[in-house]
Amino acid sequence: MLLSYVNDLRSLLGLENVQYRYGLSSKELFDQALKLDRGRIHPHGSDNEPKAYATSLGSDGPLIFYSDPSCTGRPVQDTFGVAWPEVESKAWWKGDFQKFDPDHFWPLVKRVSEHLNRRQSTLFVQDVYCGWDVKHALPYRFVGEYATHAMFAQIMFPKHLPTQMLHRESERWTMLNVPSFRCDPSTDGTRSDRAVILDFRNRIVLALGRSDYCGVIKKGMFTVMNYHLPEYGELSMHCAANLGEFEDSAILFGLSGTGKTTLSADPDRLLIGDDEHGWTDEGVTNFEDGCYAKLIDLDKDAEPIIATALSQPGTLIENVPRLSHKPLSETDPRELDLSDRSITENTRISYPLSINPNVASGASGPHPETIVLLTADAFGVLPPISILDEHDVMYHFVSGYTSKLAGTEVGVIEPQATFSACFGAPFMSRPASVYAGILADKIRQHKARCIMLNTGWTGGGYGHGSRFPIKLTRAMLDAALAGKVHDNAVEYHRHPVFGLRIPAACPGVPAEMLDPKSTWSDSQAYDRAAVHLKELYQRNFRDKGFADLGLKSII
Repeated sequence: MLLSYVNDLRSLLGLENVQYRYGLSSKELFDQALKLDRGRIHPHGSDNEPKAYATSLGSDGPLIFYSDPSCTGRPVQDTFGVAWPEVESKAWWKGDFQKFDPDHFWPLVKRVSEHLNRRQSTLFVQDVYCGWDVKHALPYRFVGEYATHAMFAQIMFPKHLPTQMLHRESERWTMLNVPSFRCDPSTDGTRSDRAVILDFRNRIVLALGRSDYCGVIKKGMFTVMNYHLPEYGELSMHCAANLGEFEDSAILFGLSGTGKTTLSADPDRLLIGDDEHGWTDEGVTNFEDGCYAKLIDLDKDAEPIIATALSQPGTLIENVPRLSHKPLSETDPRELDLSDRSITENTRISYPLSINPNVASGASGPHPETIVLLTADAFGVLPPISILDEHDVMYHFVSGYTSKLAGTEVGVIEPQATFSACFGAPFMSRPASVYAGILADKIRQHKARCIMLNTGWTGGGYGHGSRFPIKLTRAMLDAALAGKVHDNAVEYHRHPVFGLRIPAACPGVPAEMLDPKSTWSDSQAYDRAAVHLKELYQRNFRDKGFADLGLKSII
C-alpha cells in the first residue's frame, strides 16, 4: 500500500516515476547531500559539481553548501504569484512580486513533473510546520532534489506540534524545488530560465532552475504567511522578538544592519526569535525553529551563539569560501575566513533555535508591551530615540527606512536611503496599508508603547560622525522596555524637521546625545542633511502611492 504522501504528491503534482527519501534525520541528510547534491558552484562551471562539503569535523560539524553563483540571495526579479481572480485584487503586485499568468501554471507543473519522472529523480521530502501558533500554523511539505535543502527545511521549521494540528492537513503547503529544471520563457511565461512561483489557490510553491539559495525555502513560506494571516485580521511581521522576566514581550522591526539580531539577543531576556513572527489573538509566536544569520565579518565575541553554531552538528553554512591553502575536508569550520566576500556579501549560517540556551518556551510570548522600530541613519540626522504615537508608527512602518553605506555595493560612494515597506517589502504579499492597519489596531487594543531607535551615526553623517555606541543604544532600549521614556514625568520636544518626540532625558545616556543637532559641529550642515532626508521620505511616500491607500503623511 502506498504511503499517503506518495499518493498526495501523485495527485497534486503528477509525480509517479520518482524515488523518495522521506523524513530523513539530519545525519542522513548530511550524508546524502555529500553523495548526491550536484550543480553549478562556479560562474562558468559544470552543472555536475558537488554542491555540499564536510569540514574536518565530518558529520559532527556543519554541512557547507554553495548555491549557484547567480543566486546568492533571493531571485526577486524572478519571483511571482499566480494571479487567480480571487488573488489578483488582494495581492500587492510589484517588481519583486509579479503576476504569473494562471494559464501557464498547470502546464508548467506538468512539464516539471515530466522532467522528474523521465529522470527517475530522487526527491527528499520533509514534513514540517510554519509557525508555533497552533491556531494559525500551516503544515509545510518540502519536496526537492537536494538533500541540503531538505536539511535546511528541517533546521528552520518546527517539526512537532500538538495533535490539534492534525485537522489542518487540508491546509498543507507544498514546495517543489527542482534546480535541474530550466524554464523556457516563451513556453512557461517566466522572465528567465528560473522562477519562484507561489500559488495561493492550490498551496504550491515552485522553485525552479538556478534558484537554489536556501533562503528561498524560508522566505517563500514567509510570503505565504504574509498573505494568510491578514485573512484572519492577524499580523505577520519581519521582526525580532524577546521576553522579559515579567512576561513583557517586545518586538523589534528593522532591516539588515540596523541591529535587530544583536539587540534582541539580550542576556536578561528570553529570545522568541530573530526574524519572522506572527502577532495573533494568542500573542507573539515565531514562525520558525531555527536562525538564518549573516556571517560576513562576524564578531565572534559579540555574537557568541552564532560563533558556537559554526562548529555544531546539524548546522548549515552557505557560500563561505574555502581557504586557499587547504581543502574543506581538512578545515576546522572555526578557521573559515568570515570576512571573505569573494563569493557574496550574503554569507549565511542556518542553525537550530535550541543552540541558543536562552529561548522562550514554545518560541512564543504574550502580547508585546513595547514596539521598537530600528533604523541605521547614515546621514546622522535622526534622533537616537523617538517616542512614537499611532500615526508616527504607521508612517515609519510603511516607510521602512535605513541607509546603505558607501563601499558596501559597487557604485555606492555616499550614504543612500533605503525604504522597504513594513521592513520587508519583497515578502509582503498584500498592500502595506493592510499590515499597517492591523498593527495600529493591535497597538491600540494592547496599549503597546512605541519607540524608534536610530542605531546609525551621531555628530555627523557617515565618514564624518561616528556610529552611535551600542552600549548607549542598549541603555535606551532598556529604558523603553521598562517604560521609563513613556513616563508622564518625562519631558520631550518635537524635532523641527521630522516632528518626532525626543525625550529630554534617558537613564544611562548623556542628555546632549539625545538631540542629534547638538552633536554636530556645523549646525547649518545638519539642517541641510535633515531637510535632504525629509525630502527622501516624502518622495518615497509619494512614489509608493501610500496616500492613495489611506495612509497619513506626517513629514
